[in-house]
Amino acid sequence: MIKKSLFIAGLAASLLAGDIKMDLNAKYGANNFHTKGAQEFAALVKNYSKGSIDITVHAGSSLIKGNPLKAVKDGTVAMTDMFIPFTSGGGKVFGISALPFIAQSYDDAFRLYQISKPAYEKTARKWNQKLLYSVTWPPSGFYSNKKMSSIDDFKGAKTRTYDKNSAAFVNSAGGNAVALPWGEVYSSLRTGMVDSVVTSSASGKDGKFWEVLDNFTKINYAYPLQAVTINLDYWNSLDKSQQKAMLKAAKEIEKTQWEASKIEDKVALETLVENGLKVDEASNELKAELDKIANALLSEYLDGANSQIKKIFEEYRK
Repeated sequence: MIKKSLFIAGLAASLLAGDIKMDLNAKYGANNFHTKGAQEFAALVKNYSKGSIDITVHAGSSLIKGNPLKAVKDGTVAMTDMFIPFTSGGGKVFGISALPFIAQSYDDAFRLYQISKPAYEKTARKWNQKLLYSVTWPPSGFYSNKKMSSIDDFKGAKTRTYDKNSAAFVNSAGGNAVALPWGEVYSSLRTGMVDSVVTSSASGKDGKFWEVLDNFTKINYAYPLQAVTINLDYWNSLDKSQQKAMLKAAKEIEKTQWEASKIEDKVALETLVENGLKVDEASNELKAELDKIANALLSEYLDGANSQIKKIFEEYRK
């Protein structure tokens, strides 16, 4: 209660000063395209609100070390971005975008996001926050020391995965999923604790994976989402014109960032190749084998899902 009271007092002081200053925690470094998008969003908000809202973006998750949903809920930070599938508290809903091989293109991923958005918004409200916008990562692929040509190539692989879905996929394919914080992945590849990673071209570029691995197989595993939310107390403190300005900025940045993700994927793949890492397309044989695993995992996922989630996939499959 004391923490909440201090938070409200600080917010009131900001309002009395005639404007609102907010901090936005960005999970990744300053050069990551999601962080750059957050910085562009902050600039748009300042412009559209005629300077009455001033958002400072803090890269590298410097403001939050734990659960981002809880940090925004409690007012530890006014705003944050978060990797939706990995965010504790989001439950099954937040895992939708990382289900294996459901979306096979950016268009598929955007359509699935639009259908799922009300469910994401509902979950955010339960955590005392408003979802402002979400942007996909480039499609996740498989980094290893060899091209993954068939399901047999996954057997025995020690693979860093990023959520329950990707862990279930690797284990089902015959590998061994390993949960690691991103900051420990590179060193774990160096020491052999893991020998492969499920992640995007962008993350492989940022992580300089060509120094520790030889191959990236484009299996198009998933198009997981990164979202930006704001604490509801802060949101409700804004007047109508300020809320309108923030929503306008969010809509604009969401559109441009989805395009930026496509560009980032292209640039990242080129960077991987330029630095000696071989990039391969997944064979039709491998795709067929992976689809079998994906169908089994989706059935298992839906068996324990509520009606809202089931309706999402009924709509998506139309």
